[in-house]
Amino acid sequence: MRLANLEGRAVLVLSTGAADGTGARGVDLHAASGGRFGPAPETVFEHWDAVRAWYAAAADELVADLDVDPDRLGPPSPRPLQAMGLGFNYAEHARETGFEAPTELPPVFPKFASSLTGPRGVVDLPAGGNTDWEVEVVAVIGRTAHRITPEQAWDHVAGLCVGQDLSERRRQFAGPAPQFGLAKSYPGFSPTGPWLVSPDELADPDDLALGCAIDGEVVQDGRTSRLLFSVPRAVAELSRVLTLLPGDIVFTGTPDGVGVGREPQRFLRSGETLRTWVEGIGEMVHTLR
Repeated sequence: MRLANLEGRAVLVLSTGAADGTGARGVDLHAASGGRFGPAPETVFEHWDAVRAWYAAAADELVADLDVDPDRLGPPSPRPLQAMGLGFNYAEHARETGFEAPTELPPVFPKFASSLTGPRGVVDLPAGGNTDWEVEVVAVIGRTAHRITPEQAWDHVAGLCVGQDLSERRRQFAGPAPQFGLAKSYPGFSPTGPWLVSPDELADPDDLALGCAIDGEVVQDGRTSRLLFSVPRAVAELSRVLTLLPGDIVFTGTPDGVGVGREPQRFLRSGETLRTWVEGIGEMVHTLR
């Protein structure tokens, strides 16, 4: 199942169209379910098991009568009660930024909800900053999780989407201790999309290619099989402390290739286009300003 946020309404994507999402078609969930689910995307996660059961029974009869224009899409989970990210969850990324690869759960930081945005559009760069790119797979929680095991974790994940953990490095490393949360939560710094894909739709949800390019130049190219803490392991470890709630989102970490780890360092500039993708899910495109 693929769930999109089309201008504030929950839409099931039945055909994904071209690689960039153009030509995608779907159906309004609220209308198709006779008013049982939706229309707001954030309410769908509260009833995720029921939505999945309904979809399994109704899928063959659904008619794709909506144009799912990627320019009109918002974040698949637009109002999470909790949004967070994991730092240094790829060994190569930890090394390129001068840190030891974590052996316990990687650092956890907030991604404040006001930074959430959709898979297309313009992102304003903070004046005088050094804004960096970080492609990530984002997990959206579909069932309340507390003290679950890694073997149980996929059953608590509604699905995965593409994410960018944009990071303002001057803010991040200013002061006596790093400011991860603030530096990664400027407006537009947490784009997700283009839609959520349930794990059963992916050939292997634990091994997905992901990457990003600036004006066509590939700057990150990795696989989630190299995560130090896989999606199910990370969700399980987080649940040892937190109660993860339906609609919560987890940025699972970025592979190597970020700007701060380059020699010389490189950061995003006004006018550049950032394209971000994850295998089996889709891509996002943002212009920096």
